[in-house]
Amino acid sequence: MRHIVLFTLLAVAWLLWSGYFHEPLLLSFGVGSCALVVWLVARMDRVDGTPTQWGLLPRLLLYTPWLLLEVIKSNLHVVRLILSPGLPIRPQLVSGPASQTTDLGQVIYANSITLTPGTITLDLRDGHVLVHAISDTTAAGITDGVMNAKVKALEAGS
Repeated sequence: MRHIVLFTLLAVAWLLWSGYFHEPLLLSFGVGSCALVVWLVARMDRVDGTPTQWGLLPRLLLYTPWLLLEVIKSNLHVVRLILSPGLPIRPQLVSGPASQTTDLGQVIYANSITLTPGTITLDLRDGHVLVHAISDTTAAGITDGVMNAKVKALEAGS
């Protein structure tokens, strides 16, 4: 059933984004693309064996605006660093906790760090994340644990 739902969502998105409603060749390419994606997802589920965590979706809708705000704030910070006459960057490696209990939670945490300008996740293992930060301010974002706690709350109950 979930493969049918996925195919339907992909097909609707393809139709809306492509704008092709009357050209049979292009419509067949769209159907083929959607079918290929569903087949790949089904194959990955068989290989991986990890069930899809659909319960994460409602909490993800609350997490995403917070993350977007953090990305904007970090963007402004990096712009200030670049435009400052002395270029006051202080690159450093920072290690912080990654207290998520699932692989998906840890991947979301690592990707959230990397999406935030001025930081990039270098390593994630054994409950710790290693991050390259461009300044003390961006490094403090890792050590203060706010994002870690947000992602931990995001995965709770999944």
